[in-house]
Amino acid sequence: PRYRPDWASLDARPLPAWFDQAKVGVFVHWGVFSVPAWGSEWFWWHWQGERRAGYERFVRRRYPPGTAYADFAPRFTAHDFQPRAWARLFQRAGARYVVLTTKHHEGFTNWGSPVSWNWNSLDTGPHRDLVGELGQALRESNIRYGLYHSLLEWFNPLYLADKESGFKTQNFVLKKTMPELYDLVLKYKPDLIWSDGDWEAPESYWNSTSFLAWLYNDSPVKDTVVVNDRWCNNCSCHHGGYYNCADKYKPGTLPPHKWEMCSSIDKLSWGYRSNMNIAELMDEASIIEELVQTVSFGGNYLLNVGPTKEGVIVPIFQERLLALGRWLDTNGEAIYESKPWRVQMENSTNTVWYTSKGPVVYAIFLIWPQDNVLELSSPTPSPATEVTMLGFAGTLKWQKSPGTGLLITLPSMLPSPLPPQPGWTVKLEGVE
Repeated sequence: PRYRPDWASLDARPLPAWFDQAKVGVFVHWGVFSVPAWGSEWFWWHWQGERRAGYERFVRRRYPPGTAYADFAPRFTAHDFQPRAWARLFQRAGARYVVLTTKHHEGFTNWGSPVSWNWNSLDTGPHRDLVGELGQALRESNIRYGLYHSLLEWFNPLYLADKESGFKTQNFVLKKTMPELYDLVLKYKPDLIWSDGDWEAPESYWNSTSFLAWLYNDSPVKDTVVVNDRWCNNCSCHHGGYYNCADKYKPGTLPPHKWEMCSSIDKLSWGYRSNMNIAELMDEASIIEELVQTVSFGGNYLLNVGPTKEGVIVPIFQERLLALGRWLDTNGEAIYESKPWRVQMENSTNTVWYTSKGPVVYAIFLIWPQDNVLELSSPTPSPATEVTMLGFAGTLKWQKSPGTGLLITLPSMLPSPLPPQPGWTVKLEGVE
């Protein structure tokens, strides 16, 4: 069937299966904002849109008088950007897809956009096609490629004029936003389009539905491409492919629609900050906890890093990604391709979370019980019940609980000076 350019038709499109199976992705925020590398990726807006004193002071102290935001672009060098090394890192992190910012709200494009003259990564800064280079490396590593793209640009004169007209004119959309979206799809054939910057204007301004109808009907990726829900004001959590709803969204119960939780290792920013400190970063345990909660509730987990202006993913971010990957090496069976179970967590505690695959149930517990006995009240055991632990050879002894559920005797862990890993999985076969 051909899709019509209206939400009723577009929302009926089935989500390509690869996305729900993938579960784990890496988000990359990289652009001219990586040059000041201070505050956040909203640097230009905070500095010259809101004129925040801290930002004005920062520029005055560190840059020559009269510095404009455009002067940062030549310093966005990507000298140390090695796309294959990034792809290897993301693969070791267990990511099945990666989403790169092709253009943030600052309007600078990380590819040679024909409608972004001198404000793109080919004409200035790196003089490289960053979108294309990373895409090639990811495809060689069999990782799906997503492109983040902002519909709006804070200071684009065409956008400001359209906004002034109450979005009755569409010069910016027709000359900038839409040509870039079509160009990205035709050039790079993305697996995913992560739209953003939608919140100021209605669908009638953005022409989102006609773009999505083309994407689903006639584009080179019509059968495989996945999109999110940020295509116009009031779209989030209502229209589009899967739902983001809001940054760092946590539903608390099982949503009826496929969704994704995007989170950032740096809790205060999505772009790189040179002045971040360790207390402001997520540790391994909180990353695993967010992942497990998200997947139990049927979501995908998209974890963000911000590279430096030279294209380095700093070692502390690498370390966090590799820790996630090591955990997934052992416990990934309970994550990838899994489905939510009939209950998502143990009712007494939010330290035990469930996923399933067919008749098999996985219980992921985040705290090791002191007496080495794991009590699960939700599964109903049968005489055929078998319990194993991922990463541990052999079966585990279990007995029926006095109430409902079962008591599982865990392998005794030798006392170790090392902190234990953040989370373990027991695999339950033959339970209801």
